[in-house]
Amino acid sequence: MPHAIAPDGARIAHQVDGAGSPLLLLAGQANNHHWWDPVRADFAAHHLVVTLDYRGTGDSDAPDDGYSTPGFADDAVAVLDALGLGRVDVYGTSMGGRVARWLAARHPGRVRRLVLGCTSPGGEHGIERGPDVRRALAQPDHAAARRALLELMYTPAWLATHPGPYATTGDPAMTARARKRHFAASAQHDAWDALPSIQAPTLVVHGTDDRFNPAANAPLLAERIPGARMELIDGARHAYFEEFRDVASPLVLDFLAG
Repeated sequence: MPHAIAPDGARIAHQVDGAGSPLLLLAGQANNHHWWDPVRADFAAHHLVVTLDYRGTGDSDAPDDGYSTPGFADDAVAVLDALGLGRVDVYGTSMGGRVARWLAARHPGRVRRLVLGCTSPGGEHGIERGPDVRRALAQPDHAAARRALLELMYTPAWLATHPGPYATTGDPAMTARARKRHFAASAQHDAWDALPSIQAPTLVVHGTDDRFNPAANAPLLAERIPGARMELIDGARHAYFEEFRDVASPLVLDFLAG
């Protein structure tokens, strides 16, 4: 698998599918490129799709340092440079949306259009998940905690007919140390002051029933980013892009074709 070299020397694994105008897909916290497997073909039918394994996940290096959302954005730029890609569309979901935001704010010449899915501005302005959600995810019964995570990602109807495996519940090969660093990177994210500087046309997408990253974050982003458009998917939870694929993928593709 090819690797790009990040500014600090870490090797960042990346993948390329399809053909056409380039589109960078950025996954959620503590996940690798497999996050996108359920919908990758939707985008590869129209675009040259680029994914990557964040440091600490997949086939990328797992150094001790460099775990922050701006740092992950710098890793993404290294991947684009290694592939000889200049200006690309960027679609980030969950923590990937936080990374995508820094990419657009700090490297405006590299982002043509921006899609931010199920994400948050972070910091004091972000709407945090409720204490009941935090308790459910932190319970010592690992099977119960995993079930709670699945129910935050997908509706009961979906879970009843889709027994898995699931691509959105974390990279099982990650070390505990890397997982902890990913959690800290996402928790410390605060791009509120940078949002007004984003120049790329932006689409904000969120499921109305998302409690993992509350849907109230979507209008905060849409109002803070100049000219941004917001689309809410009724009844969707955190993994809206997979369960509501028939709605979400055409929505994003239409925006990118804009």
